[in-house]
Amino acid sequence: MKKSLVALALMGVFAGAYAQSSVTIYGTVDAGISKRTGTTTMVGKRDNNKLGFKGVEDLGSGLKAIFQLEIRYEPDTGTIENTSGANSRPLFQGQSRVGLQGDFGTVRLGRGLTAFQETSTAFEPWSGMPAIAGYQTDLQVAGYTSDPLSQLGNSNNRFSNAVFYNTPVIADIFQFNATVSAKEANNNPVIIGKGTAAAPQFPANTAPLTTAYSLSATATSGPFAAYAAYEKNAIETKLWSVGASFKPVNDLKLMGSYQKQDQASSTLINPITKAWLLGANYTVGAGLVRFGYGQKTPDNSLGNPALAKTKQTSVGYDYNLSARTYLYVDASNKKAATTLNFYSLGIHHNF
Repeated sequence: MKKSLVALALMGVFAGAYAQSSVTIYGTVDAGISKRTGTTTMVGKRDNNKLGFKGVEDLGSGLKAIFQLEIRYEPDTGTIENTSGANSRPLFQGQSRVGLQGDFGTVRLGRGLTAFQETSTAFEPWSGMPAIAGYQTDLQVAGYTSDPLSQLGNSNNRFSNAVFYNTPVIADIFQFNATVSAKEANNNPVIIGKGTAAAPQFPANTAPLTTAYSLSATATSGPFAAYAAYEKNAIETKLWSVGASFKPVNDLKLMGSYQKQDQASSTLINPITKAWLLGANYTVGAGLVRFGYGQKTPDNSLGNPALAKTKQTSVGYDYNLSARTYLYVDASNKKAATTLNFYSLGIHHNF
């Protein structure tokens, strides 16, 4: 009888521990038909396609262990984004982080969006999606890259070999975020800045000049939200940005941001790039209208004298077929040294 009771008690303990641990498989499938000025019609994407795994384990006393892994893939070919060769990208291109969460906030280690890049997506009308019609990968960061010493073709808005920290939300209003990257070489290609092709400023597989870091702070109160952020990457390029959003009615979100990039440490010509963006999201029935207009001046092109101010106008529409699936259409006009028109029609599914 005693042995039976002990066995039942142990089974209860293990069952409870198992119930407090969970792993979720999730992802995105996004594909559409698009046409750009000077190109043929092709099958492309509005958002990154991903397969992700995330988990949480309750360690007791309010402490949790967490992890998240994300693979990127191409829906038009069924292939994983390039993971071999000269332009190799990591298998877990999206992120690979593990950490702890508790009353002190959240601490994670690995690879992921920087504090600035993760914060700013809420203030961009395409929600940070890498759509050509969107702004987050160009104007909202003033042409800046968080990871210039990464492999060619890699994501420009993440740190690898990094520590990530998010405070709890303070007084239900404020949150502070920080990302610090270790000074590790990352198999980068040659980067010609103040050097020459024969003696580039950053030879291949160069260790960072400095410890890269990213800081952001957000404030949210009722219909109003704002952020401020500062980031310095591995070659000492600096970026600061401020932005705000306001919801005058429940279905309308207005947003804007201003940013300034300083590349004085790596280039001699036009080291300062400034950009601003205004946008709106408007819910109409089962649909969402997206609109944005922004400018960037000048776009630094490492010595190219044909620098020009960039002006971009974009509109988009999402129609929700369900809570997980929507159809979308985008159109964009981008003027710089040349004019680029872009149109796309596609479907997006979350699972």
